[in-house]
Amino acid sequence: MTRQTTDLDTISRPAAPALANLTQATAIEQARAVAEVQAAVTVAQARPRDTQRAIAEMRDTCGRMAMASRAFYSVPNRGNGPTVHLARELARIWGNLDYSVRELRRDDEAGESEVMAVAWDQQANVRSSRSFIAPHAKMKGRERVKLVDLDDVYRSNQNTGAKAVRECILAVLPRWFVEEAQDVCRQTLNHGEGVPLSDRIAAMVRAFREQGISAERLEARSRKKRGQWDAGDVAQLGIDFVSITRDGVDAESLFPEQPVTIAELGGPMLSEGDPA
Repeated sequence: MTRQTTDLDTISRPAAPALANLTQATAIEQARAVAEVQAAVTVAQARPRDTQRAIAEMRDTCGRMAMASRAFYSVPNRGNGPTVHLARELARIWGNLDYSVRELRRDDEAGESEVMAVAWDQQANVRSSRSFIAPHAKMKGRERVKLVDLDDVYRSNQNTGAKAVRECILAVLPRWFVEEAQDVCRQTLNHGEGVPLSDRIAAMVRAFREQGISAERLEARSRKKRGQWDAGDVAQLGIDFVSITRDGVDAESLFPEQPVTIAELGGPMLSEGDPA
């Protein structure tokens, strides 16, 4: 006898649970990350920062030329302000503050990476983050040049991420703490740990001359006559000098051989033998 089937006869078994895209290693890593966060908060609350100690250490650190000379940046048409070096140092001094830059995704076909920067005050539970798309390109003049070399892409992402983490750190640090640090750094630059500015300028010119870079090229770089240089100009030239002598940056890229007109410098130029 033929039996006709109905919908009631075709009641299916309960579907087997779908396999989660979660490996044992991933689960362990997630659990470890959660435990680390909980431990960090517990330690921060158990050992709160000593604000007076942080202020004293900040003043001592920013009172040294090694820090003050790297505390500020100034880029034509891009602004100026505290550098990521100062932000990281203040984060270390303030304590109970964690920050990081992570490359979340890289798409070589689209020529872009997704990067995230985070700063987290574990004691106050204040967090700031920036997530953005970083194109694999750089500006050459007014044209965008695509980056192909993997090291160039890495350095570009790190450079962009450093700018973002600087903003995150400065967002969670107390404003008064950052402002005082900048004031101390400016005072250090102006006084030069007891060395007069004129002596530092003369020493800077001599050091560059030994590298084959004339005072005229330094003036072109700063767009000021040597007699108009201030402490910030000397500090920037010091950073350039270290980049050339220690980091291997091409001197021609920072100090190109090009004529400088009197109009560009705002007056008659000083020769290397003239006093600053």
